[in-house]
Amino acid sequence: MPLVAIAGAGFLLAVLWFDLMFDTQVLGQGSGLLAEATLASMAAYYHQVTTATWPMGALLALVMLATVASALLQFVRNQVPRPAAIAALLLCAVPVALALGRILPNATRLGARSDSLDVQSELARSICYDHLFCFVSIGLFLALQMSLWSAHPRRGGTPGGFSTRGIPR
Repeated sequence: MPLVAIAGAGFLLAVLWFDLMFDTQVLGQGSGLLAEATLASMAAYYHQVTTATWPMGALLALVMLATVASALLQFVRNQVPRPAAIAALLLCAVPVALALGRILPNATRLGARSDSLDVQSELARSICYDHLFCFVSIGLFLALQMSLWSAHPRRGGTPGGFSTRGIPR
C-alpha cells in the first residue's frame, strides 16, 4: 500500500500545483475586491475543471479516496509505527476532506460567477489559502510515505531511513 500512497500523493501534488498557478494571483492584492482579470482567470479555470472535464473530476476523487484508503490500511494493519500511521492519516485525510467539503463547492461557485464581486473575491482567496494548506499537507504526507518506504527492512532500509543498498562493504 505504500506505493499507492506515494503515487496518489504525487498525483495530488501535481493537481494542486496546477490549481496554485491560478490561485496565487490573489496573493499581494490586499483585502477588498480582487482585480477583474484575476477573478476572470480563476473563474474560467475553475469553471473548466469543475464542470467541463468529466471524467477527470471522477479520476481525481478516486485518487483522493485511494490515497486516504492506503493511509487508513497502514493504520489498521499496523504496517508502520503507530505515530507515523496517525500522522500519515491526518496529513492525507484532512486535506481530502477540505477539498471535497469546501474547496470543490467554492470552486464550482466561483466558476459560475453568479455571486457579487465581493463574494467572488472571498471565494478566490479561500480557495487559494485552502490549496496552500493542502499542498503543504500532501507534501508532508508524501515525504513521510517515502521515508517509511525507504526505511522498510525488506527494501534494504535501516531504522534511520537510510538505504544501505549499493554501498560497498
